[in-house]
Amino acid sequence: MFNEQEKEALYRIIHTRRDVRTFLPDPIPEEAVMRLLEAAHHGPSVGFMQPWNFILITQGEVKARLAWAADKERRALAIHYEGKRQDQFLQLKVEGIQQAPLTICVTCDPTRGGSHVLGRNSIPETDLMSTACAIQNMWLAATAEGLAMGWVSFYKKNDVRDILGIPPHIEPAALLSVGYTEHYPSMPILESAKWEKRRALDGLIFKEAWGTRPDITP
Repeated sequence: MFNEQEKEALYRIIHTRRDVRTFLPDPIPEEAVMRLLEAAHHGPSVGFMQPWNFILITQGEVKARLAWAADKERRALAIHYEGKRQDQFLQLKVEGIQQAPLTICVTCDPTRGGSHVLGRNSIPETDLMSTACAIQNMWLAATAEGLAMGWVSFYKKNDVRDILGIPPHIEPAALLSVGYTEHYPSMPILESAKWEKRRALDGLIFKEAWGTRPDITP
């Protein structure tokens, strides 16, 4: 179905994708934004429930309020770390929300599809899992477009609901800053900051049952 060049391009995009924190103010062409949203909307979803919505935020005032919510939570979370670890944590940047020309809030509607959604009846979390698949599609599409994306994960959901007028039953699953950058990391930021390192794949593979190592890594 796909030739070697096409497959190589896909794996290169997967391995190149990074969480980016610094952005240029340059505007993003509308057609590029729509391609990102189309990619997200073609993500897989359990029961084909498609639980996502996308709030596009470009106004400086709204982005400033979101940045406030993120920074407030970042400072609150610092109490969980001590010494050097706390210093490293406080150095994590959330200014990207204000720097980037576009922030996308991806939401998840757990009521979409009604009370009985194929697959979600057994595992309720599949609505958020489906939304995460849409986010990953968007992130890979952004990488292919030459755009940078940063996932802001420090905020209280009710702060974001209040700022963006999101109904109480809707989950604000992600705030994604999108734009161009002059500083695209060669490795994940937390890896280069020595916060954590990538685990060896061999140690994460079991066969037939938990803890049973395969004879040959597939």
